[in-house]
Amino acid sequence: MTPEERRVIFASSLGTVFEWYDFYLYGSLAAIIAAHFFSGVNPTAGFIFALLAFAAGFAVRPFGALVFGRLGDMVGRKYTFLITILIMGMSTFLVGVLPSYASIGMAAPVILIVLRLLQGLALGGEYGGAATYVAEHAPQNRRGFYTSWIQTTATMGLFLSLLVILGIRTSLGEEAFLDWGWRIPFLISVVLLGISVWIRMQLNESPAFRKMKEEGTSSKAPIKESFGKWGNLKIVLLALFGLTAGQAVVWYTGQFYALFFLTKTLALEANTANIMIALALLLGTPFFVVFGALSDRIGRKPIIMAGCLIAAVAYFPVFKAITHFANPALEHAQATAPVTVIADPATCSFQFNPVGVSSFTSSCDILKAFMASNSVNYANEKAPAGSIAKARIGDEEFLSFEGSALSKADFAAKSGELKKSLTEAIRSHGYPAKADPSQVNYIMVVLLLTFLVILVTMVYGPIAAMLVEMFPTRIRYTSMSLPYHIGNGWFGGFLPPVAFAIVAATGNIYHGLWYPIIVAVMTLVVGALFVRETKDNDINS
Repeated sequence: MTPEERRVIFASSLGTVFEWYDFYLYGSLAAIIAAHFFSGVNPTAGFIFALLAFAAGFAVRPFGALVFGRLGDMVGRKYTFLITILIMGMSTFLVGVLPSYASIGMAAPVILIVLRLLQGLALGGEYGGAATYVAEHAPQNRRGFYTSWIQTTATMGLFLSLLVILGIRTSLGEEAFLDWGWRIPFLISVVLLGISVWIRMQLNESPAFRKMKEEGTSSKAPIKESFGKWGNLKIVLLALFGLTAGQAVVWYTGQFYALFFLTKTLALEANTANIMIALALLLGTPFFVVFGALSDRIGRKPIIMAGCLIAAVAYFPVFKAITHFANPALEHAQATAPVTVIADPATCSFQFNPVGVSSFTSSCDILKAFMASNSVNYANEKAPAGSIAKARIGDEEFLSFEGSALSKADFAAKSGELKKSLTEAIRSHGYPAKADPSQVNYIMVVLLLTFLVILVTMVYGPIAAMLVEMFPTRIRYTSMSLPYHIGNGWFGGFLPPVAFAIVAATGNIYHGLWYPIIVAVMTLVVGALFVRETKDNDINS
């Protein structure tokens, strides 16, 4: 590796680490942000809204891919991802100074979501630029190894965000951090922004792009050429359904959903969960480079397909094992004190409210919301039409109430009484309020989380090289960016809120895993049957 190539990899990777740090701060602090910006609704709905605001940044990533991909193919790789990092850095800094719901009301969540959208647009242009730029500097037989360093950046950005949060949380104390200290990691991003811009200013344009410009063969309409011609559009669709969709859900299950599962479902203390995720990331991250380099020898496709297959088979036993080692009291209660919600199915809603206009006040919804927020597995039993829902906890039964006709005060009073009775019942049957730190097997939990991260490295390590190799230079930035960001922005980014809603609807804390399993199997089938190996493709031809 030449000094110039090392500088390209270091500069591209470091800048991208900082950009992912900005993006993931929000996900790591979703519960706290929900309290500050979505405090006008109940805590369960507020957390769902916070996850949706997180997902909003992912939703617009494909549009960022189109805007900045076109710019990157027409103007150049270097200048495009200078723009993206400026947008990302400033949006993140503004989150840190944004007044809360208590100060400015509904304007707070609206502005927050606008900033998340700007972050998503910027990230939509960032990844394709960095991956294309590094790949176009790499030797023919080492592209997997070179681009695998870019693949480490998302995980390292998450690791950095967790590290900063942990340091500030520990130094300030929990009360100060929850009140105002959570803003500091966002404010620090302005320093990282300055470093990233300075680093990227030192780079030269990629050799492949310079050669194309000199020969006058660049595309005048990269979006039309990428998606308006069936020959290229077919490859884009195969890249989406046969590669990036499965890669995305494996990525987000192994890192973000695992964190949500530890803190929200298993009620593990937030600092403890962050430390264990950080350790797993530290142990697993080198495998990005291992699998990237291995893909130069045996191919990209076999490694990615194997990662999807192992994930689909392993998720249920692995997450059940995490429960066993992180919160054995919860596992024991679920086995010895079964809970059943007995309700007329017509009165039960799918408690996923993306626009905040629905109110879940039926007797069924009240019970299910309580069970979901307290990580209680429950079975559903059909009751006669029109009957009031009730919960059976062990040998006891608790009658719910219909809240749609009640005043806000009366609803709050009756809801409080019911929650008090239900809480006493589940506690008496062994359902813990929090995971007991003395009962946590920290080594086993970290090892299980590391296994999930290694699955991430299998699907993610080789994918940048494979996407670059699928498309010609003139439309490469645009063509590879869109399937990557639809896969990661939509299939991956919506995983936490979709899984959370599935768990609340079905009553099983593991059923949210069906979403990533189904998507991973889809990618395995499409990829195995229709996607061709690319490692020997000449990207300069």
